[in-house]
Amino acid sequence: MTVFEYAPAPESRAIVDIRASYGLFVDGAFVEGRGTAFKTVNPATEEVLAEVAEASDADVNTAVAAARKAYEKVWSRMSGAERAKYLYRIARIIQERSRELAVLESIDNGKPIKESRDVDVPTAAAYFFYYAGWADKLEHSGYGTTPLGVAAQVIPWNFPLLMLAWKIAPALACGNTVVLKPAETTPLTALLFAEICQQADLPPGVVNIVTGAGATGHALVGHASVDKVAFTGSTEVGKAIARTVAGTTKKVTLELGGKAANIVFDDAPLDQAVEGIVNGIFFNQGHVCCAGSRLLVQESIADDLLARLKRRMSTLRLGDPLDKNTDIGAINSREQLERIRALCDIGEAEGAERWAPACDLPSAGFWFPPTLFTGVTQAHRIAREEVFGPVLSVLTFRTPAEAVEKANNTPYGLSAGVWSDKGSLILKVAAQLRAGVVWANTFNKFDPTSPFGGYQESGYGREGGRHGLAAYLKGHQ
Repeated sequence: MTVFEYAPAPESRAIVDIRASYGLFVDGAFVEGRGTAFKTVNPATEEVLAEVAEASDADVNTAVAAARKAYEKVWSRMSGAERAKYLYRIARIIQERSRELAVLESIDNGKPIKESRDVDVPTAAAYFFYYAGWADKLEHSGYGTTPLGVAAQVIPWNFPLLMLAWKIAPALACGNTVVLKPAETTPLTALLFAEICQQADLPPGVVNIVTGAGATGHALVGHASVDKVAFTGSTEVGKAIARTVAGTTKKVTLELGGKAANIVFDDAPLDQAVEGIVNGIFFNQGHVCCAGSRLLVQESIADDLLARLKRRMSTLRLGDPLDKNTDIGAINSREQLERIRALCDIGEAEGAERWAPACDLPSAGFWFPPTLFTGVTQAHRIAREEVFGPVLSVLTFRTPAEAVEKANNTPYGLSAGVWSDKGSLILKVAAQLRAGVVWANTFNKFDPTSPFGGYQESGYGREGGRHGLAAYLKGHQ
């Protein structure tokens, strides 16, 4: 087999100006936090990038008060057409500063530059464009036209900029104001977005960004003056948020964990399926809530498919996230790396067979090779728990009914994939899967016009599309 050597093709860091320290973004300006500072690091090198303010309870109070004032005096009184102008302006600035955003995202998060450049940033801009188009057409949404008020939004570290766009764009389009908390390990693109809000002349207080860890998020979610809570993250934290807001009038959307089944039938186009499997689990190092982390293969093609999959995995390039040739970047944090390692060790101890291609891991940073487990049963923890890393568990099935039973044998219900040459089989199986999103002969395809969300322990509510407006308007019960 011919082995191709790729010369390094790093993206320049020069376009990004990372400050030594960052404050909070409140009422249209950067201010010092009253809590302690924390460090954000480059997961590929463990280099300290910046010190970031940790918002105290008093800081959260100030941010919520600024959002309330902006909501009552400015934003809710503005026409939808006027609000749309700001959203369009933000979308265009994201496009204009796309290279800067992509490089910063890869430095702070660890994901390959080709993913942040070609997926995250353009999709974030697309969400602002899409919801800008809704801002003056809310009467046609079917969900009313009256905004809720102040939205508390807490986003995860796996898609920092994209999750910000998913939440802020519909909230602003509907006339709400926002206090957003990014993940403590990936705050930098949210703080750059604050600069974009200033550049777009967004009225002060419409968007506020408070940085910090769990305590900051807890103070924000539980704040008495917040009308809406939107959270994306782990099921454990989602359950805690649900308990916090229980008994209040706050509206809540939760987009939580997943353990998606990627089902391959014996008539599927195998090379195409292999690409979909690789994209489904190794995209963003498997740091994807809807990752296709359980591969269900029909027995008659299991050996052939696994041989092709291993061959394809052997061509994946792991390394510098800023190298345009890199397929798999760094794990986001030491804590997440330790969790991945622990679950893989448990998988081996429980009898599953572990395989990974030959892979030289960098000496510094947080790295884990693309990994495959075969001989997996539904009782294995790696088949039941969300690993949130580049780890794929393989199970087999004989009949469509067995495939559906195994796919649905999970407390989650966020997504699934079905691979077959028969459209009738795809439709039949998809209708029986308890998953919010089902992809047919593809995986991990997102569009701002399509709703996204799950069932069971994957949360409730929908983001994206017309349905994404419902969570931010009073007319929807």
